[in-house]
Amino acid sequence: MAENRPIEGTNPLKPPIRYTYKDYLQWPEDERWELIEGIAYSMSPAPNRRHQGIHREIMGQLISYFKGKPCKLYPAPIDVFLPETDDSPDDISTIVQPDILVVCDPAKLKEVGILGAPDFIIEILSPATAFRDQSKKKLLYEKHGVKEYWIVNPETLEALIYRLKGDRYELPVAADLRHPTPVSLFPGLELSVQEEEI
Repeated sequence: MAENRPIEGTNPLKPPIRYTYKDYLQWPEDERWELIEGIAYSMSPAPNRRHQGIHREIMGQLISYFKGKPCKLYPAPIDVFLPETDDSPDDISTIVQPDILVVCDPAKLKEVGILGAPDFIIEILSPATAFRDQSKKKLLYEKHGVKEYWIVNPETLEALIYRLKGDRYELPVAADLRHPTPVSLFPGLELSVQEEEI
């Protein structure tokens, strides 16, 4: 009878560690992490200069648009808690830090961050997070009801725009951010990024 042991290089017999907000609070303050369904993902290294230049340009336009309006705009890092229906605060196992987010429901604004799905999220791809932003986080944002989700490619200044219809995202719309691109949720809001300003 063969031994019940893992194949070298794998460990299928070891149950995965599932972390919660209670664990997250114990981690060093100078480290940035996200939790997705209990699995921890490091947010380091820091984004590169181009990523941050695009972030700055988009934030500037959003700050101007939302000034005096009820919806609230936040840049990373800010914790967004996406609980399952029966989670107590300590047991929440999904905590993300989108690059840019907008929340229109004041009940979701808590001292520790945002409790529940933002209305609008932008993620700017970086090598450390690109796969996660396009796969796990897209599914996560769809599941929790983020109404509009933009994934921005910093190299090409293209965006994939996902819009919620019912409880599913429609097929993404591709946009070139070198030209004004409307945000469907917010009338009159268009975002663009000029290469020379990055």
